[in-house]
Amino acid sequence: MRFPTFSLNGFGKSKSLRLFSCLVPEGTQHPAFFISARFNTVSHTSSGIPMADHDKPRDIRSLFTQFRTSDHWAVSLARDLLWVVAVVGAIALTLFLICGTWPAVVTIESGSMVPNMNIGDLVVVVQKDRYGELMTWEEGKAANVPKFNSYGDVIIYKPNGNTAVHPIIHRAVAYANTSTPLTEIRGNQLRSNYTAPSDGYITWGDHNRNPDQFEIYDKIGTPAPVKDEWIVGKALFTVPLVGYLPLHIWEVIAAVIIIMILHELYLKSREAKTEGKGSKGSKKKAGKNQK
Repeated sequence: MRFPTFSLNGFGKSKSLRLFSCLVPEGTQHPAFFISARFNTVSHTSSGIPMADHDKPRDIRSLFTQFRTSDHWAVSLARDLLWVVAVVGAIALTLFLICGTWPAVVTIESGSMVPNMNIGDLVVVVQKDRYGELMTWEEGKAANVPKFNSYGDVIIYKPNGNTAVHPIIHRAVAYANTSTPLTEIRGNQLRSNYTAPSDGYITWGDHNRNPDQFEIYDKIGTPAPVKDEWIVGKALFTVPLVGYLPLHIWEVIAAVIIIMILHELYLKSREAKTEGKGSKGSKKKAGKNQK
């Protein structure tokens, strides 16, 4: 008896082939051998034609089922995180469809609108002409349509069109144009007429002493009258205190992840205790049967 040798030319290096030679009696005219590969099993027959037996690749459905039913703590945590992302995404999409603008919610970060809007309030924002045309203080008073305990829509706008700073949320009190100087704002007579450098809305925080266009802000300077294209939207309603969550979003995310991990560990420990009790009961029952 002898060990036949074979040439393996043509197989890629990545296959990591291992050759297993079978004992073949001398005189055999048609030796057969088998090659075991990491991914495929290739067999040579007496005719010399390789026969490939490929493993069936896992389809997406089976992988999804395995991911959905796995009890591994990391997979469970990943499922929970994906669920949270899906819920938040669905809420964001719904808000966008209803409000027609983005962001659809903003948080009050200062006291410039106190007492009608307070720090930590979550404000739902809609397009400026959705659910009614945008109204200034003068127009709201004339139509007797109050908004947030006063007249005029509260708008969210980018000061001077600057996207590098946080938008401002103040009340639209008048509309100014370059051809007609303003003599009064919100019923208050001005010491001197105001001639706008460009057409736009005059805005005023309910708790501030002067309109925005009469003040100087850090990193902004003096805001110009608000043009239509600078307006993000107008306030529809507020939810008190909920705005503290986005103000501390990273702390909230960290707390949620920690709670989810602790919950998974608790479930695992409870399952381990249940399995331990079950195995002890089985052993006791087996001992009684032997007696």
